[in-house]
Amino acid sequence: MLSKKVYKELNKHMNNEFFSANLYLNMSSAAAFMGFKGVANWFNVQYQEEMIHFTKFYNYINSQGEQAVIENLKNPESKFSSLLDMFEKTLAHEQFVTACINKLVDLAVKEKDNATQIFLQWFVTEQIEEEENDRDIIAKLKLIGDNGYGQLMLDNELGARVFVPPAASGA
Repeated sequence: MLSKKVYKELNKHMNNEFFSANLYLNMSSAAAFMGFKGVANWFNVQYQEEMIHFTKFYNYINSQGEQAVIENLKNPESKFSSLLDMFEKTLAHEQFVTACINKLVDLAVKEKDNATQIFLQWFVTEQIEEEENDRDIIAKLKLIGDNGYGQLMLDNELGARVFVPPAASGA
């Protein structure tokens, strides 16, 4: 059973994950509009991952005897000046998500909610990967600069990303 505080914060974060999915779907569209179909693919995979994150929170809240409630979401950004701008905003957003997950873990510890602590550990590990991926792409973009050939090579690299659903034990 979730405490009222834990329930409220889990539900709030579930909505953050839904916002993240929509942000990355907008970024996918923006990248396609800019002519970077590989980057669009990368963000589409990111969208799918965020929907899995959303669904994990949704299912967990419901499994704990509470009702997961989707709330009004603000509209995510949809215009970006460059690929670097897009990925810097992605990293900043993932750092925000990491901070939220860390606050949830702290709250679960404070509330002595062992089940929620265990549930959140998957997300702690996931956020390490999310931020590392973004930093790697940003480093490449800074190295490439405005070089069109470099951007096309990176676009091809990012186009190879494939969505892989998490294993059933991690779901």
